Amino acid sequence: MKVIEVNNQDLAESFIRVALQFYEDDANYIRPLNADIDEVFDPEKNISFKQGECIRWLLQDESGKYIGRIAAFYTKETVDNYELPAGGCGFFECINSQEAAFVLFDTAKAWLSSKGLEAMDGPINFGERHKWWGLLAEGFYEPCYTCNYNPTYYQALFEAYGFQLYYKQYTYWRDVRMTLDTRYADRAKNILANRGYTFAHVNKSNLDEAARNFRSVYNKAWAKHAGIGEMSEVQAQELLRNMRPIIDPKLIWFAFYNNEPVGFWISIPDLNQLIVKYLPGKLTWWGKLLFMWRKFTKQNKTMFGVIFGVIPEHQKRGLEIALIVESAKLVQDKNMPYEELQMNWIGDFNPKMMRVAEQIGARIYKTHHTYRYLFDRNKEFERYPIL
Repeated sequence: MKVIEVNNQDLAESFIRVALQFYEDDANYIRPLNADIDEVFDPEKNISFKQGECIRWLLQDESGKYIGRIAAFYTKETVDNYELPAGGCGFFECINSQEAAFVLFDTAKAWLSSKGLEAMDGPINFGERHKWWGLLAEGFYEPCYTCNYNPTYYQALFEAYGFQLYYKQYTYWRDVRMTLDTRYADRAKNILANRGYTFAHVNKSNLDEAARNFRSVYNKAWAKHAGIGEMSEVQAQELLRNMRPIIDPKLIWFAFYNNEPVGFWISIPDLNQLIVKYLPGKLTWWGKLLFMWRKFTKQNKTMFGVIFGVIPEHQKRGLEIALIVESAKLVQDKNMPYEELQMNWIGDFNPKMMRVAEQIGARIYKTHHTYRYLFDRNKEFERYPIL
């Protein structure tokens, strides 16, 4: 077997195509858009390159056929700010062979070790946590947009190599048409009765304001978590602008206290169900027409909850439920097309958010694993701390 670094356009295209062979008979697989994979490895589009490095490889067998791939990466933050500096590996695809998988893992480990890292988390993304994060272990249904999906045997390959479970990631599912439990709705009403709180969905014509509100809450609610840095104004604006073509304003909600943003719940129509599953990995002219038709005729029935957050000062007051109750007034309208909600993953280290999901009647639908591999095999392993 031969490991080949991806360093030109032909190899980059092979990096994408190599995955297809592993899903030929899998009816639930939805091929990601080539552009969504490519932008992870594009220094012009992925801001993580400003403080980190990334490399990727293909694995070739004796006949010259590509049989696997992997990427490795790290950011300066993980090297400088944590007691155990950990890099990451991701975009792993491989034949069902320990020998082949171990060659790929060894390659990523050696590169990360040469950069001063002491551990390797995977499979994860070189960028945002709401994309390409974790190994699917339970719930092999059709994936939501930019969510990892993989063959069942990958779990055995990771664990045989020595990866240990760092945390579980739960995707919660809910029937949108079900009414909320009145106990939680009543608690929400008490919150709404406090005149300091107001709730509003975004105005699509003023996404810059939405970006500012999002950034304010995000940096207070999420940036303190291990491995999550603060979001810049430019990043927030770019995120909302990129989402503009698919935004349904009634799915993006903010909570305010005395007119200051204190919470958000951002959902989008699931692009995999809306259009991606009908495309050959790229958005052709026909695909664009199909996208517009399916969007206009409200063909998509799935909401994807991208991120939810309340700043610490306003947690444990029922605000989370109040925000959901307010948004449900519009989402459950008979003119809205949505029938199901899939919430982007909640880590088992975040029992507060797990309780919120359960309180609104959601159940665990899929489980992903994020693993950690310690380079010093004698070092004591510790799971991700409970928030």
